[in-house]
Amino acid sequence: MFVVESPIGPLGVAVEGDVVVGVRFGAAVRSPAADHAAAEQLRAYFAGELTDFTVPFDLRGGSEFERAVWGEIAKIPYGEMITYGAIATALGDPGAARAVGTACNHNPIPVIVPCHRVVGAGGKMVGFGGGLDRKRQLLELEARIALTRAWG
Repeated sequence: MFVVESPIGPLGVAVEGDVVVGVRFGAAVRSPAADHAAAEQLRAYFAGELTDFTVPFDLRGGSEFERAVWGEIAKIPYGEMITYGAIATALGDPGAARAVGTACNHNPIPVIVPCHRVVGAGGKMVGFGGGLDRKRQLLELEARIALTRAWG
């Protein structure tokens, strides 16, 4: 595991070879960031230079439902948001919004698999494994960059 410093605090990044297998908020161990594509892409993302991660990742563990939720989350475009209920509906169970929230909280690769783009009904800022302040910062970063790119 190596650490990438970011505006939302240190991120611990676990890799196996070229593949990212985990990202953790508030990494306590301050090992220097490896010369790895994940470190480069995370830095570029926070600098507003990258909107689509291309580093390979492997979503390990989780139930079949959680893996399905993570797959839906991975499809959410940069700068956009979707509700927990919309993901539940896309998975064929409109009543499973809370279960979607739990699955988001178990996402092993936050930021790269953008669970911060999932919001409550009506766009409410609810729940996030990294804390609501981090979620807000990530959404604000993406909104600012998306608007700048769209409107110059």
